[in-house]
Amino acid sequence: MTALRVEGLHFAYPDGTPALHGVDLTLAPGERVALLGPNGAGKTTLVLHLNGILHGGAGTIDVAGARVDPSDRAGLAEVRRRVGLVFQDPDDQLFMPTVAEDVAFGPQNLGVRGPELKERVDEALAAVGMSEHRDQVPHHLSFGQRRRVAVATVLAMRPEILVLDEPSSNLDPASRRELAEILEPLPVTVLMVTHDLPYALQLCPRAVILDAGRIVADGPTADILTDEPLLHAHRLELPFGFNPAAVARP
Repeated sequence: MTALRVEGLHFAYPDGTPALHGVDLTLAPGERVALLGPNGAGKTTLVLHLNGILHGGAGTIDVAGARVDPSDRAGLAEVRRRVGLVFQDPDDQLFMPTVAEDVAFGPQNLGVRGPELKERVDEALAAVGMSEHRDQVPHHLSFGQRRRVAVATVLAMRPEILVLDEPSSNLDPASRRELAEILEPLPVTVLMVTHDLPYALQLCPRAVILDAGRIVADGPTADILTDEPLLHAHRLELPFGFNPAAVARP
């Protein structure tokens, strides 16, 4: 069984602006894939389809055998449990009075109560190293800590696929490293949208380039990042002095 299968996905916004043109993408269980591409390529549009936030175009999406069908409310709720989306701005996900309440919010909406709810909250906070901050006001935390709590809110749902939208953006070097150390051991399938090409190489053995709504490359991350003409053609640039060929593959 595949973790994720996208076939022939098309989408245009209500004003007629096309965003996706027949996207095909398959992820195996436990795979870690970086989704790369320039601004406006359709990356966010694609990931918002994975749990039905966006819909309406041609094509199909299956998550571990469950079809993403916005007309099926019960089925869509299950898909959203299986696909956890961590937004680029953690403040889009944190709105409760305390860290623990934010992490508990999703499971509570699934009907989880009592000892199981406490177990999920404890487990998720421990996974991101934020257990000691459980009673704090989220917006009193640093940006890096808020991002870790945002990840915990998704982990508490026990998803099968973790979708990360620009997880390293606006992080200082220490927070960036700490987040990588949190993400690396997680036993889930990961799809990571990022412009941070070294981070993609560190965390994802496979990379896909999406440009103008189409998949234009799919292969080992190290191979893609050492293909200078490919990167240039799709407005992707490595940091000055960074040599992916000299970095061990993850």
